[in-house]
Amino acid sequence: MSDKPINKKPTVVIVAALLCIGFISPAAFSQTKQTKGSFKDVFRQLDEILPTPNAYRTASGAPGNAYWQQQADYEIEATLDEDNQRIIASERITYSNNSPDTLPYIWVQLDQNRFRDDSIGRTTGTTGSDRISFAGMRLEQHAAEREFGFEIQRVALRNGNALDYTINGTMMRIDLSMPLRSGQSVTFEIDWEHNITDSDIMGGRGGLEHFRDSDTYQFALAQWYPRVAAYTDYNGWVNKQFIGRGEFTLEFGDFDVSLTVPADHIVASTGVLQNPNQVLTAQQRDRLDQARESDTPVFIVTPEEAEANQAEGTDDMVTWRFEAENVRDFAWASSRKYIWDAMTHVQEGAEYEEVLAMSLYPPEAEPLWSKYSTHAVAHTMDVYSKFSFEYPYPVAISVNAWESGGMEYPMITFNGYRPVEDEDTGERTYSRRAKYGLISVVIHEIGHIYFPMTVNSDERQWTWMDEGLNTFLQFLAEREWEDDYPSRRGDPKNIVDYMLSQNQVPIMTNSESILQFGNNAYAKPATALVVLRETVMGRSLFDFAFKQYSERWMFKRPTPSDFFRTMEDASAVDLDWFFRGWFYSTDHVDIALNDIREYQVSTQDPEIEFPLDREEADDDPESLTKLRNADIEKRVDRFPELNDFYNENNEFTVSNKDRNDYTSFRDGLEDWELEVLDKAIADGSLIYFLDFENIGGLVMPIPLEIKYADGSSESKMIPAEIWRYDSHAVTHTLITQKEIESVEVDPMLQIADADIGNNKLPREIQRSRIELYKSDTKQRDLMADMLVELKSAETGDEEEPSADLPLEETGE
Repeated sequence: MSDKPINKKPTVVIVAALLCIGFISPAAFSQTKQTKGSFKDVFRQLDEILPTPNAYRTASGAPGNAYWQQQADYEIEATLDEDNQRIIASERITYSNNSPDTLPYIWVQLDQNRFRDDSIGRTTGTTGSDRISFAGMRLEQHAAEREFGFEIQRVALRNGNALDYTINGTMMRIDLSMPLRSGQSVTFEIDWEHNITDSDIMGGRGGLEHFRDSDTYQFALAQWYPRVAAYTDYNGWVNKQFIGRGEFTLEFGDFDVSLTVPADHIVASTGVLQNPNQVLTAQQRDRLDQARESDTPVFIVTPEEAEANQAEGTDDMVTWRFEAENVRDFAWASSRKYIWDAMTHVQEGAEYEEVLAMSLYPPEAEPLWSKYSTHAVAHTMDVYSKFSFEYPYPVAISVNAWESGGMEYPMITFNGYRPVEDEDTGERTYSRRAKYGLISVVIHEIGHIYFPMTVNSDERQWTWMDEGLNTFLQFLAEREWEDDYPSRRGDPKNIVDYMLSQNQVPIMTNSESILQFGNNAYAKPATALVVLRETVMGRSLFDFAFKQYSERWMFKRPTPSDFFRTMEDASAVDLDWFFRGWFYSTDHVDIALNDIREYQVSTQDPEIEFPLDREEADDDPESLTKLRNADIEKRVDRFPELNDFYNENNEFTVSNKDRNDYTSFRDGLEDWELEVLDKAIADGSLIYFLDFENIGGLVMPIPLEIKYADGSSESKMIPAEIWRYDSHAVTHTLITQKEIESVEVDPMLQIADADIGNNKLPREIQRSRIELYKSDTKQRDLMADMLVELKSAETGDEEEPSADLPLEETGE
């Protein structure tokens, strides 16, 4: 804490340099530090980092006139073996080579192989200490009991001729019998099976959930089929191994999928159901028609019907058939437990003017899900479409696939959060965290249908391009849900602790190598875009540029350079310094206001200035020695003859020479200089010099709140370019006719400044509260412990599932 005041300086001489306040003269510029020494050019352009523009990707950030991407169309037939929790399936893939290259082989992703015992992800897990959790041990036991991963049965051309293939971890290379030339296509078939993982145990982005109370299942199936890897202009084959974190880069295509499941199951899926008459009752079809006319949720399967359905069971099977056009993936969910509701989202003038927003969830999700899920689906489309493009598909689905978390696929999302059931009454209630957690996760995952399911960025390489952009839009949508929505990410003040932390890497780090994944890939880029929108660019310029990026890259594959260049191209704002600092470094924001000095313009008239100088000298505090010597008789008092001219006159006495110097000064000024001087004096101009220090290293604009002595206040934004000649310390000049009482940096917490204690002058005491704690000196009393009544296993306290498994050393 400091009570440092504004430093009020004596009057000073104003010269012609007053005219160029806020600028740097050519002479001064020639003397500034260059790239040698300690000078750090934080405003150098990103061209030295970004790839060179070409015919595929232009310097403006738009797709070039020779832009291309591949296409992969799928016909899939799959059977869900519920008793054995297993998928048996076959697919026919038509792969179109739109690239200018000839391809001798095709890479296919086998993402289920990440669950194999010999996968990179399973064999490279680490711990920070000698400990293992119950959940970790359960995973190892589960993996030992069943084999996971794809079991490839057959790979062949459409005519039946077998194709050679090689499996390397989560990738399979299919060697073509003839190279696939540019403009050609090839059709091949794959038969496979695999066991379905238990998502509660194995984690991942899909799997089964077993409800032990009713001995029923739900299946949320993703990465369940061999998928063609992306082949791109910037990377060739995107065939990095899937370790578990870096998600997926895929090609767009059309899907025709037949799913054979138990006859009492309800299926939700990517695409549009093609045979409702065969799989839905007449009543369910009628309710769907009602939902298509409703702006509030309508039950297709009621809670009572779902409760009854899960209690019955059947050995019969039925096939649901779905078609999806121009999607990059396909996921589905199936269960006899589902409650199902739906409503219509209207977007006039769009390709799909009426979108069916739907939610499917087990009874365990009530009463939370029927109240909020489908409304959150529709709300997402309302908000995201304003900032990007109209929702591009005919359906949008939220499935309660697990208790927490979320995952996205074209047209369908898997989401968590449920109420808690009271063991005694059976009544279900939900917490504040569950309510807002559900709304947020639905917004986030439905938002992913925009990014990256439509704007098809490379998730395996640049996680932030979908997670960060989507979290930013999620923040905007949450702000439009209700006032004071408890958003976790997006507000600049919430990112400060992370940006101060030591174990972090730049946003531009590859997905599998990111530390503090949620903060790095979600929170920091989202916050950066909030700062960019609210503080650096302004809403109008940002919103236009962001919409341009979104529309340019719909159903295409952008890279970071395309985003960076589009934001500049559409706004005429140089943002290289911003992207370099926020995305390529781990610097943080900490701008300190170290000093303020106040000056008045001197008249240089000795008849005016000397008396003022005397008053200022008299205002200086008396020295301690002088005060204590006040009662001592001085020698000149005893010998008055010692007094002379200088005892009667001092440095504040005006002489004729002083008067002549003043006359000469005014005579030496040009007319315009004299006019400037007299006007400044007449206006009573006050000149303030504000010293700022960039402690954190990340340059930013400097938002100021200036409070004046007359009670008024003013907001001022100093652009980030103030740091372009010295990124460590700068002095800003402020001229006003009113006396300043205080100045504060970032009063609205809009730039993620890490230390608000150095933001204001005069300094203020930082006030908060502190909790007292009671020391725990209790020690184990073995004698007393032996007298405690032994509880039975049935009445003992249950261990938390996340607790550590007790370990005991076995060595000598």
